[in-house]
Amino acid sequence: MASPSSVTVMSGLALEVAVNRWLKPAFEAASPYRLEIDWRPTTAIMKSIAEGQRADVVIAINGAMDKLCADGIVRPETRVCLADSILGVGVREGAPKPDVSTVEAFKRTLVAARAVAYSRAGASGIYFTGLVERLGIAAEVNARAVTIPMGFTGEKVASGEADIAIQQVSELMSVPGVAVAGPFPPEVQTVSTFDAAIFADAANAEGAAAWMALLASLSAAKAYGDGGLVSRLAHS
Repeated sequence: MASPSSVTVMSGLALEVAVNRWLKPAFEAASPYRLEIDWRPTTAIMKSIAEGQRADVVIAINGAMDKLCADGIVRPETRVCLADSILGVGVREGAPKPDVSTVEAFKRTLVAARAVAYSRAGASGIYFTGLVERLGIAAEVNARAVTIPMGFTGEKVASGEADIAIQQVSELMSVPGVAVAGPFPPEVQTVSTFDAAIFADAANAEGAAAWMALLASLSAAKAYGDGGLVSRLAHS
C-alpha cells in the first residue's frame, strides 16, 4: 500500500520520457510527495481499472478517459488534455536510418527489414496490425515479426533481435541505444491524445492535485515537446 507521502499514478507509456526525465524529478524536489507510477498501455490500465484497481491519478488515451468520466471513476472536472503522440520507426543507434518519408518508402522499409518489433497490447501495435493488412504487406512483415505483449519495442532493436521497432515516437525515445528514424508518413499516421484526471476515490487527493498542477504547467508543455510529444495545453 502506498504511504501518505506518495502519489500513485497509472499512466500510458507515451509520457515516460517527459515524466521520468523532467517532471518527476521536479515534482519530488518541490513537494513532500513521491511518485509511484505504473507504466502500461492504456488497454492494460483499463483492464486493471475494470477489475477494481485504483490510484490517485490516471493518464490515458482520451477515448478511454471519456469512459472513465462517464462511469464516474475519475472526477471529470479535474480532466486535463496534455499532449498528442504520433507513431514512428526506431532503429539501433548508429545504424543507417531507413527512408519512411512516403507510404511506398515506408512499405519498402518494412518488407526489407530482417525483423520488425511491435507490441500486441499497445495502441501502436493494434493500429500497426491493421495498417500492414491495409497496405497488403501483412504476410511479409509478420513472417519475421518480433512481438511483445506490452512494454517498449525499442528494447528488441537495442538487443539486436529486430532492426525496426514500431511504437509511438516518445516511447522509442525511452530506450537507450535506439534512434528515431522518423514518424509514419502523414497518409498513414495516427494521433493518440493523452489526458489526465484524478480518481474519484483518490487516497491522496491533495498530492494528486499538486501533481496535476505540474502536468498542466508551462514547464510540462516543454517537457512534452522535448519528450517526443506535441503539447495540447491551452497556454503552451
